[in-house]
Amino acid sequence: MDNLKKILNASQIQEADNYTIKNNSISSLELMESAAHSFVKALVKQNIESKRIIVVCGVGNNGGDGFAVCRLLKDRGIIASAVLVKYRETLSKDCNVNKNRLQDVTVLDSLSVLPDFSNFDIIIDGIFGSGLHNSVKGFPARVIESINNSGKEVYSIDVPSGLSCDTISKSKHIIKSTHVISFQNPKLSFFFPENSTYIKSWEVVDIGLNESFLDKRELSYFILDERVSKHVKSRPKQSHKGTYGHALLMTGSYGKIGAAILSAKACLRTGVGLLTSHVPKCGYEIIQTSVPEAMCLTDEALKILTTLPDIKQYDAIGIGPGIGKDGLTMKMLKNLLETCVQPLVLDADAINIISTDNELLKLLPNHTILTPHIKEFDRLVGASESTPERLKKQIEFSKKHKCIIVLKDAYSCISSPEGKLFFNTSGNQGMATAGSGDVLTGIITGLLAQKYNPLSAAIIGVYFHGKAGDKGLEQRSYSSLIASDIIDNLKIESY
Repeated sequence: MDNLKKILNASQIQEADNYTIKNNSISSLELMESAAHSFVKALVKQNIESKRIIVVCGVGNNGGDGFAVCRLLKDRGIIASAVLVKYRETLSKDCNVNKNRLQDVTVLDSLSVLPDFSNFDIIIDGIFGSGLHNSVKGFPARVIESINNSGKEVYSIDVPSGLSCDTISKSKHIIKSTHVISFQNPKLSFFFPENSTYIKSWEVVDIGLNESFLDKRELSYFILDERVSKHVKSRPKQSHKGTYGHALLMTGSYGKIGAAILSAKACLRTGVGLLTSHVPKCGYEIIQTSVPEAMCLTDEALKILTTLPDIKQYDAIGIGPGIGKDGLTMKMLKNLLETCVQPLVLDADAINIISTDNELLKLLPNHTILTPHIKEFDRLVGASESTPERLKKQIEFSKKHKCIIVLKDAYSCISSPEGKLFFNTSGNQGMATAGSGDVLTGIITGLLAQKYNPLSAAIIGVYFHGKAGDKGLEQRSYSSLIASDIIDNLKIESY
């Protein structure tokens, strides 16, 4: 997929800055001014006009951003003051210029009594930026702890001070940001659950970096946002149900036919032309009543799936939600893996089954889509001590088995056989509810049946699954959102 927003590491961010300065014929100071304007434009949307603001600046370019932000706030008539955390004698050139553009800057050093940050309404954090590589210690650490203990809203410039852009920070002293306004591209570390303490929310603002730099670089990390909608196919007037494929969902067992219903309804909402649900005999009346738009095949067994139907007529197959792990079901799954030539989605118990048998892993057809949550993925590849370690395993697994992994989490991450990662930005914590994953399986299977390539189906499915959850939240709360709300609000279209 092209046109998706890319994630840069710390060294690439510096390269992008230098490339822009050289090729756009602007100075580093002008680029800093552009960044400060973009930050303030985003900040003032938070109704800060009557708030007392303190901008805490370091000695590097992040501090220079901070001084510029303070000046621009003052120009708007907002009550703002700046302090310099002078943890070394020399300031960067641009930081010093912007500091001198302010009349009153309080200078703090290791011997200073720190200001009472609780006397302010908002603290803007500009101590350290994306170039930080070491743990914060000494005097700056004391400042960070004082800010964290103030109980006030904290807005960080680009990154929370002390946080690494690329990995889990080793520092014990990191700003706990209420909101991060990041420049041009998000940082990889924003997507790590371990960093959620330091990033309550974040957004990205355009500061005018030269986009051709990004276009010329082969990057591996991307985010899924509104750009995904541009890849949704149009639906021509001259078409019929056969145009949009026939999907097969193999789902459910006694007591878990609900999983079959949810995945079937979601599949139909994608616009698939035809859907057949293959369920145990106990689910026949339930499916026929609950999902009249779907056709229904029943297994020979009453309570579980044991027999593979004739799959030749189907354009895509999804299996796993609610099927259980009975020995006969395991044999059926093996038969499917041995014979399937269609695009395939494995979820839930289908993943749990293959995680118990390495021989089944060898049977995975190329470009199979697996949709595990974290515990299911850990069963598949072994436990990980950190998110970066898990993501490394995810990339390795996708490359080795030539498959696509949708690792479900707050920021669901999709890995491709080529080793690229795509982090989703839609969705919310209300979607952490029973059946949400069954809905996603149905969505992706429906897209595959409509001839989307597997990676596109996974990307579009995950993004619009999250968008439907966000839309459902408009009528519900985080606690009251259920999987059916996601289906009811599913709307896959190009914006």
